[in-house]
Order: sequence, then C-alpha cells, then structure tokens
Amino acid sequence: MDDMVKIKKININVKKIKDKGYPDLLKELKGEAPKQLYYKGSWDDSIFENCLAVVGSRRMTSYGKQITEKIVGQIAASGITIVSGFMYGIDATAHQAALDVGGRTIAVMPCGMDYICPEYQGVLYRKIIENNGLIISEFEADQKAAYWTFPKRNRIVAGLSQATLIVEAAEKSGSLITANIAKKYQRKVFAIPGPLTSILSAGTSNLIKNGAEMVTGADDIIKYYGVGNGVLNRATNIKDVRRSVTNTSLEEQIVYELQAEPLEIDVLSRKIDVPISKIGTAISMMQLKGLIKEEKGKYYVY
Repeated sequence: MDDMVKIKKININVKKIKDKGYPDLLKELKGEAPKQLYYKGSWDDSIFENCLAVVGSRRMTSYGKQITEKIVGQIAASGITIVSGFMYGIDATAHQAALDVGGRTIAVMPCGMDYICPEYQGVLYRKIIENNGLIISEFEADQKAAYWTFPKRNRIVAGLSQATLIVEAAEKSGSLITANIAKKYQRKVFAIPGPLTSILSAGTSNLIKNGAEMVTGADDIIKYYGVGNGVLNRATNIKDVRRSVTNTSLEEQIVYELQAEPLEIDVLSRKIDVPISKIGTAISMMQLKGLIKEEKGKYYVY
C-alpha cells in the first residue's frame, strides 16, 4: 500500500449531497453518489463547470510525462479543470501541468483528510490548495488508504468529469477502471496513442480500438468542451513555438526536429548538420524562453 503521512486536522470542510453547490455531475451517479465530500481549499462552484479527468500509469515513461505536460497544460490553460487521483506518475504530472499554466485542479484522495497519500507529495498538495484548487475525499478524516478505497476514489474522479483522458495504461492498468466507470456513466473517453513497443500503450490502444476517441492534440479535447482557443498562458504547441522564435534559422530547425521525438544534442547536431557548440548556445536560449526542456540528456518541445 502507498505510504501515507498524517497531517494536522485543519481547515477540513464538508459539502453534503443535499447542500447547494454539490456538483451536479456527481448527483447523476444516483445511488453511487457520495453522500458527502470532505475538502480543503476554497470551494467555488465554477471549478466544477468543465472538468476533465486525467489518469494514467504510475510507471510513467518520459513520453508520458512530456505528452501530459504539453497537452494537459494547454487544456488547463483554456479554463478546463483537471481532475485526477493525486498518485505519482501521470496523476501528479497532470495536477502540476495545470498549476504551471495558472489553471485549476482537483485532487481526489483515496484516504481521509487526515492523510496525504503518497506522503512525499506534500509540496504538490499545498500548491493545489494555494492556487484555487481543491483536495477532496468522501472518506472520514482518519480513514487510511486501502485496496478498496482506490476504486471508490476512481468513481469520483470520473463522476466529476464530462470526459476522461487516459494517457498511458498497461493492458490491466488501474486507469482502465476509471475509463470503464466513465463509460458506465455515459461520459466521453479520450485516449492518447503511444509507441506500440511500450507495454504502457497496450491499454490505451485497446481503448481506441473499442471506441475511445484518439487524441493527437489538446484541441481535440478543448473543442469537445467548447471553450477557449487553445493555449492562453504560454507557447506549448508547435505553431505557438514557431511564432515566438526570434532566431528563426537555427531555432526553427531545432523545433522541427524535436517535435517528432526527443533527441540528444549530438544526434540533433548530425540531423541538422550544425556544430554542437552552436546548437548548445541556441538550446540554452530556447530553454530560457521556455520553448524546450531537457530530460535524461534528451531535448523536447515544451
């Protein structure tokens, strides 16, 4: 079971199903709707107007991290609230991606509000509360996370949301439970395709084969919600990156190559036939502009 840390019982509030402001989408669960939601943060009814559940593997790959940061960041910037389960991997990355663009996010906990699970994500926990987000749970304050609490948590993640996005999932991933719950509630299911060589693509590939809508960019989801026009707070798609480039000759070439796949600097040098020393200078400037990122020695478009 995931590690937990007990926290002080402060600022715990409750919203009952009969109260004004209880999320309408959750009420649609009828007999499965939680009778009450305990929460931390500032409850604002508008946070529930357009919610997207984002879930995926805890064993997140670099590809999963990059695509979540990019696509979820764009979605959150358009005003859609990101809902997830606060676990490490895709969940935590989705929460952070929303915060990074000034968006709102809701973390649904598999335990009572006396605990943080997992315990080492205390910084993320506080950031969500401090940035107009919510931490919620249906469990009494002293309830510890257990195997049975996670599926119950998943139904709230899906139930709060008009749609669910699966980023990475193995063939028997827990994320597929959330996808199936969303289908049960007649909510839209989106899935991001991944490399066929990855075991974490098996679940998402099966979802797409069985009717989930394939996502190739944030606009696929933003259009479904009918809000915004893409990125609002920073350049995170290729067109916006290109518009923000000033040293067009070299930086355009770098963007063009990295939009296809993350590359090490020496591979990039060979592809565009430019000395590493010159590419290194350009990459440093592009990182300062927030156009590209580096992870494990490889660079990718941010």
